[in-house]
Amino acid sequence: MNLTEWILSIMEQLGYLGIALLMFLDNVFPPIPSEIIMPSAGFTASQGQLLLSGVIAAGCIGSLTAAALLYWVGYQFNHEAIFRFVDRYGKFLFIKSDDVKKSLLWFEKYGHRIVFFGRMIPAVRSLISIPAGMSRMPFWKFMFYSALGTMIWTTFLAAVGFYFGENQALMHEIFSRVGYVIIGIVSTLLIWLIYRRQLRKRAKTGK
Repeated sequence: MNLTEWILSIMEQLGYLGIALLMFLDNVFPPIPSEIIMPSAGFTASQGQLLLSGVIAAGCIGSLTAAALLYWVGYQFNHEAIFRFVDRYGKFLFIKSDDVKKSLLWFEKYGHRIVFFGRMIPAVRSLISIPAGMSRMPFWKFMFYSALGTMIWTTFLAAVGFYFGENQALMHEIFSRVGYVIIGIVSTLLIWLIYRRQLRKRAKTGK
């Protein structure tokens, strides 16, 4: 049984709860990607077995529950304890210390907005919650940005599966192109944010 078949079997047995569980795992266990989970759930909805709105809601609940849990981990434990845990157990979650360090650098460089953009970027999505907690980002703001990014990404993935699930070639083509589009949009916005920050610094210093 391959990954897609396993995901479909979980959905068949547990329905919306299975979708929420799988999306929870997507955020804490990167090898289980939302790019397979949500389109598969959307396709199941197109067959009349589930409601598309229910699929989207379940996906968002699972993702945000995991995001809140990882935020709590970052908030409760210091840098040393987190890196010690990742060094010891990260291999079982396919996470390395370098991955956590990169997410910390992203957070420090781009600020709170990276939480919103990070929900739509593989790997970053799984890790960005930890530095948000470590930096004591207000929880309400963290969940607000997370919910926005999660709803956009989850709705898009489910809709692709719902409308194009029977055409696997077209669906894969959409994902291959949208990945570059998202990276391009995020990069452009981040560059703009950095530029705006530099302008503010110059305005304050009068240079």
